[in-house]
Amino acid sequence: MLMYTNPRSKKKPRKPNAAQRELQASWDAMLKKYEPKKAIKSPAKESLSYSLYTPPGRETKRYESRDTGGFATKKEVLKYTGTKMLGIGTLHKSNAVPVFSDDEAKEMARMRRG
Repeated sequence: MLMYTNPRSKKKPRKPNAAQRELQASWDAMLKKYEPKKAIKSPAKESLSYSLYTPPGRETKRYESRDTGGFATKKEVLKYTGTKMLGIGTLHKSNAVPVFSDDEAKEMARMRRG
């Protein structure tokens, strides 16, 4: 028979026995003995004021960009303008392949099955 216990179940706290009560009393007495007599006050500090400035010797050097006088142009899009390509076929997944003959188109349709 398999027994299951819930690890989250809470048990009732047990009452301390005489030895535990004596140990707790001695612990409390020791804490009271070493307790600070009066609160320690920190010395009053003057209010700090901050100003944002660059320290001497840390100036940032500014370098101007070089002006070549020219303009960058957009590259032309490559486009096939010939007549030999019949179309674009899909060989595997989304791989676009140019088709130049009917035999290639049939091979791609069969996907190397025959």
